[in-house]
Amino acid sequence: MLRAARLPATLGTRLASSASGPANFKILVVGGGSGGLSVANQIYNRFKAAGKPLNAGDVAIIDPSDRHFYQARAGLKKKTDFVRPLPSLIPSHITLISDRVQKFSPASSSVTTASGRNISYDSLVVAAGIKINWDGIEGLPQALMNSASGVSSIYSYETCDKVWSDIDALRSGNAIFTQPAGVIKCAGAPQKIMWMAWDRYRRTRRGTKINVDFYTGMPTMFSVKKYSDALNDLRIGRGVGGYFAHNLVAIDDANHKATFKKGDGSTVSVDYTVLHVTPPMGPLDFIKESPIADSTGWVSVDPATLRHTNPDFGNVWALGDCSSLPTSKTAAAITAQAPVLSENLFSVMDSGKLSTAAYDGYTSCPLLTGYNELMLAEFKYGLEPKESFSAQFDQAKSNRFFYHLKKDLFPWAYWNYMIKGRWYGVSGPFRPKYT
Repeated sequence: MLRAARLPATLGTRLASSASGPANFKILVVGGGSGGLSVANQIYNRFKAAGKPLNAGDVAIIDPSDRHFYQARAGLKKKTDFVRPLPSLIPSHITLISDRVQKFSPASSSVTTASGRNISYDSLVVAAGIKINWDGIEGLPQALMNSASGVSSIYSYETCDKVWSDIDALRSGNAIFTQPAGVIKCAGAPQKIMWMAWDRYRRTRRGTKINVDFYTGMPTMFSVKKYSDALNDLRIGRGVGGYFAHNLVAIDDANHKATFKKGDGSTVSVDYTVLHVTPPMGPLDFIKESPIADSTGWVSVDPATLRHTNPDFGNVWALGDCSSLPTSKTAAAITAQAPVLSENLFSVMDSGKLSTAAYDGYTSCPLLTGYNELMLAEFKYGLEPKESFSAQFDQAKSNRFFYHLKKDLFPWAYWNYMIKGRWYGVSGPFRPKYT
């Protein structure tokens, strides 16, 4: 077994960031986002709780970013409230490597970075996120850069200011909101911003002058029937147009026209005044081209254990957006995945065997449907509801309690508990017990 580099607790982050030679770690986590921070801390804490604490420097996170984002896409607060310097979130006993993984070599339990470093590991956890394909829609990058285009997107820190600026400046015309077919981050987000815009127009008495339409590549409003039916009823009741199996493929920002490809292969061109775009998304290239990817480019892991499906790569694990787990890609899903992965990784490293911990596909999409109201969609594998408050509420109906969970509790829990490895999904701050 490879042994980890031993770095003093007070120097781990700084030394790793400036080092250029080879290194080896007990646990290497690729990605410093929600999944990477959560699982790195939970793994360290799990060994400590078992009375087998890891040394400072045994766990490393590799990520080239200097900032970390809480990716709330609702427009309820200033965007600066949702960003922190990444190094400030890494405890001294966990090493931060400021570099980018370029190549996975699971046969030799190592990765190669963009700077040419070879880093080896005893166990690898991949939590690298998802690729947003801005070039997947013709004319989108140019339109986003044009202040007069009326085109915006909440899916980038750099472009999200334009979203509410465009929405709030609209006095009449067509406000179109899009969602592509296929996998995206937080499947409810394209609707959240639409409902917030609709409510803004209603409250400012512009509702009769602005047409709000939802164009989605999906066949329904949402993947889970219970919530989809409720959202469709809401759409109809509010007079919002619904165009299904319509994928945005091109934007002519000079003439304010959006072209959609329909399910039958034909195209239709639509005039817009304001256009909010959710770009298509997919696996990151450096994962897609690697031996740890499945045929579609996601890290191939067992849906219950989160361990790689190839027995030869039994020390490789993944969670979150980059994984092949067949569930929605949300932060809530990570809160349920991280303790399962941590428990199984600990058990394998400690005894050579998996534990009984199993992930059931739990995820949640807090769907803002307007100011002071939110529908809390919670479900598991098979698109079956798995609700936390079903005894108190019909979760297919929006209410203010859920709204304040999203607006106040979730950000607080995220910064103070989740990314520190102390939030366990529906268990809250209490680590699940596995037999």
